[in-house]
Amino acid sequence: MSLQNITIISFGYFEKDMLEKIADAVKLEFHCSLSLKEGHIDLSEYYDPGRRQYNGNELLKHVSAIQMPGSCKTLGLFNVDLFIPILTYIFGQAFLGGPCGIASLYRLNNTSYGMEPNADLLLNRFKKEVIHELGHTFGLIHCNNPTCVMRSGTYVEDIDQKEHSLCLKCRKELEL
Repeated sequence: MSLQNITIISFGYFEKDMLEKIADAVKLEFHCSLSLKEGHIDLSEYYDPGRRQYNGNELLKHVSAIQMPGSCKTLGLFNVDLFIPILTYIFGQAFLGGPCGIASLYRLNNTSYGMEPNADLLLNRFKKEVIHELGHTFGLIHCNNPTCVMRSGTYVEDIDQKEHSLCLKCRKELEL
């Protein structure tokens, strides 16, 4: 598969160093060029006060409406608590085989679980989630290989058990 440019749009504040490390991981995994952009959005439009969370479906639609010339895939990064109506929370989501996805740092942070912050662990989790959601945009479904980044992750512990990379089967599907 010959991949073009992937665009990552950060909505909200993210440390530059973290974004660069995420970008490097994506470029390494998908053998592509990557553009980092800043986006601006009024998140209040996506907030559900009853749940005290942000609607992932609607945020995904918003990112989908952003046209990035020369980009084959777009991923929006957030730092808010996401949900979809059928799940209590999500780390991210994407259109399977589609143009875009989203990922959020919020539930990947140890502080969300009353634990001490761990910047390295947070970065590792976010890399995995970003690569996972981009994998969906390239048509990959969840994988049964326990260490593949495309394995489903319901809890942060599931994410911790995965590697940052696609397994051989998933790599073969993408012809990487």
